[in-house]
Amino acid sequence: MQISKLQPLSKEKLQEIGLEWHTDSDNSAYISNELVHISKEEAQAFYNAGNELYDMYVEAGEYVLAHDLLYELDVPPILHDMVRQSWEEDIHWHLYGRFDLAGGLDGKAIKLLEFNADTPTMLYESAIIQWALLKHNSLDENLQFNNISESLRQNFKRLITLDSDTSKFAEFYEGWRILFSSVRGNIEEEITTRYLEQIAKEAGFATDYAYIDEVGFSHDEGVLCNGHNYEFLFKLIPWENIAIDESEMASLMREMMRNKNAIFLNPAYTIMFQSKRMLKILWDLFPKHPLLLESGFEPLGKKQVLKRSFGREGANIEILDSVNRILSATDGIYSAHKEVYQEFYELNSHEGSYYQANVFFAYESCGLGFRKGGLILDNFSKFVSHTIQ
Repeated sequence: MQISKLQPLSKEKLQEIGLEWHTDSDNSAYISNELVHISKEEAQAFYNAGNELYDMYVEAGEYVLAHDLLYELDVPPILHDMVRQSWEEDIHWHLYGRFDLAGGLDGKAIKLLEFNADTPTMLYESAIIQWALLKHNSLDENLQFNNISESLRQNFKRLITLDSDTSKFAEFYEGWRILFSSVRGNIEEEITTRYLEQIAKEAGFATDYAYIDEVGFSHDEGVLCNGHNYEFLFKLIPWENIAIDESEMASLMREMMRNKNAIFLNPAYTIMFQSKRMLKILWDLFPKHPLLLESGFEPLGKKQVLKRSFGREGANIEILDSVNRILSATDGIYSAHKEVYQEFYELNSHEGSYYQANVFFAYESCGLGFRKGGLILDNFSKFVSHTIQ
């Protein structure tokens, strides 16, 4: 890997820009002062991989619903009707997601690790901070695979046009409102959500923000807050958390969808893509595909990684050898979720650290960022910017 050093942005500047989670709990900087150099060909390969993988996920989603496999994906039963309805009705538009990929540099083949399709973070730093870092270092900020803001802006318009052509947004738009919401007390999720709100406002929507405990859910009136009714609710809260921890809210949301008085972003069907057990479905449908790693619901008999269907932030992951002995592992709160086994594939590395590529998708691949950490990337991984040679 070709990596150079950057002059870092100060904590004060990061806060001014809006990144308040700039320092980890061990007092180390979250934003790395490294810059990964990639070629135009590598950038194009990441772009192509995201587009091809998304098409594969769509085909896998069709397969799951046609063969009634939502239980296999560990999707909570209370969400099944919502998943099917959102899949079948065009108005439920997938706003954005993030592919986590291994390889792509130094001649290593790109391989899918997982798809964060429902509530992906790392968005603000990928869209804004790495651009600001290049500018701060007097580098050309345009030499980056980073069209995230504009792609999101156009995809918000597609909520109305439901088509690749967004030129008729103003003609079709009827003053519909989007309420943006996240949980109270998580500044990273709040800033990410407020960034998305700003993009939607720039696209032409009437918007507002509220903590989720301030939002009213009515099966007759839809989404209510601050004296307004909202046609759309964006919630940076995982669908599985809503189903498991807030079953009353999930029931109301299901009734609101049935009554067609609310549209939720990201839509309920994204929980299929979010489930890591979809990796096994993909391997069944596309065996030996060059972008995939062998995956199954049972041990593979080779060096492998055990993941949980809805694990997050590197929790509850085990790296196993061919006879299932643990080589490395992390604790976490997701052990009750079903398992999936994925063939081990080493990340690109440099001076003892590992680097994972993350490609954002909003109708098409639209941006790249990197995470740096140990063999298992966890919540202490660092964000690393990139530039195109």
